[in-house]
Amino acid sequence: MQSAPGVRGWHRLFSRRFSNLLKCKRANIAILFGLMAPIFVGGLGMGAETALWYVDQRNTQNASDAAALAAAADGTSANYATVANAVAAQYGFTDGSNGVTVTPTNTAACPSGGNTCYNVAITMKQQLYLLPVVGFHGDTTDNGSPATTIRGTATAKSTLTVHSYCLLTLAAIPSSLNTNGAPSGNLAGCSIMSDGGGTCNGHNLGADYGDAALTNNGCGVTEASNVPTVPDPYTYIAGLIPSNPCSSYPQEPAKKNDPALPSTNVWGNSTGPTTINLSGNTIICGDLQLQGDVTINAPAGTTIVIENGQLDTNTNVSGNGGYTLSTAQGSNATIVFSGDNSTGYTHYATGNGTLDIQAPTTGPWHGVAYVQDPKLTNGIDFTYTGNQPTWDITGLTYFPKANVTFKGAVNKSSYGASCFVMTTYTLLISGTDSIQETGGCPQAGLDMPVNTVGVRGQLVY
Repeated sequence: MQSAPGVRGWHRLFSRRFSNLLKCKRANIAILFGLMAPIFVGGLGMGAETALWYVDQRNTQNASDAAALAAAADGTSANYATVANAVAAQYGFTDGSNGVTVTPTNTAACPSGGNTCYNVAITMKQQLYLLPVVGFHGDTTDNGSPATTIRGTATAKSTLTVHSYCLLTLAAIPSSLNTNGAPSGNLAGCSIMSDGGGTCNGHNLGADYGDAALTNNGCGVTEASNVPTVPDPYTYIAGLIPSNPCSSYPQEPAKKNDPALPSTNVWGNSTGPTTINLSGNTIICGDLQLQGDVTINAPAGTTIVIENGQLDTNTNVSGNGGYTLSTAQGSNATIVFSGDNSTGYTHYATGNGTLDIQAPTTGPWHGVAYVQDPKLTNGIDFTYTGNQPTWDITGLTYFPKANVTFKGAVNKSSYGASCFVMTTYTLLISGTDSIQETGGCPQAGLDMPVNTVGVRGQLVY
């Protein structure tokens, strides 16, 4: 029977076994893996959960951006917070659910100063699964488990979208603005507005923006319906028109034996151009007829008021055109048609000539070139064809009760800026039409009709 080893034997046996263990590669790997396992698990946890943090943080930031923009775009309403929460929920962040908090405010500081910007802050809890293995337990808990807080925040401001119009119709009816026969319009640089509806068949007129308080069917490169109406911005003109001093209204002869117009109602002569010096209110009772080219030399604020009559630019002696009524360089004038509203009178310019008129740039009549008295309802509807007479006008043409047909080109006056605005009751556009750009209206002293057609949000940080 073999005896048990002694102390020295046990020592030799342990030494041999331990030496063999150290020489075994499989044992080395097992030991090393056992020692490194916590580090591997922690690294895997940090990588996986850090990537998850990034995705959630990006989603939270996107939701904050969208919610802040929506709140700013709804800035005219007291419901901005409701809007912000609704948009955040569309991104999966519902306030009070699953540890999510959505906090909108409309008193955030703006980079340009003030505290009227809109801020939306979104926080959520991201539960930790592997990182606690290496000792990271986050900054909060979620259902009793370690978690970290993910945050997103965005600030936006409200920006108004404002359009300026060179054509405005005031009739609040579906047919307020129409085109006929698919005209080939060239209203680039001009925007149009109807306080009713608008229908443009076959061509959008080339207008930058076409807006309508009712339905817009095809008017404008960028078209919009259901925009706010534009109240008549020129109602003050009625108060500028002087009282009517006339007791009679001579009219052009309609028959051979009718009396001729008195000399006060005839300007110019066929022998050559005539210059007329005017100042203040010049009132013509009845028709005013040109019998030659006439240049007006007048200071700012000069008006030519025609009571119960037309301005006949006539037909010249050659029969192939009419005469020109123009403002001299450095001069300006406003042509006003007024009267007692009796029937049988014509309250607009006629003939084959030209109106070459620059409106005043200062004073009560600033920017106003050619108008009908708002009280007139008879003899006011007309068609502008581009040559009966031709309009070379800088400033406002204002026909608040007239139904106007427009089918011709309008150019600026000889000495004025590029600015033309027409305001009518209804407008029918027909044929090939063009209006020179309206970028010179500030220089011309004219305040164009404007409209706030929308509010949009703009991120500021």
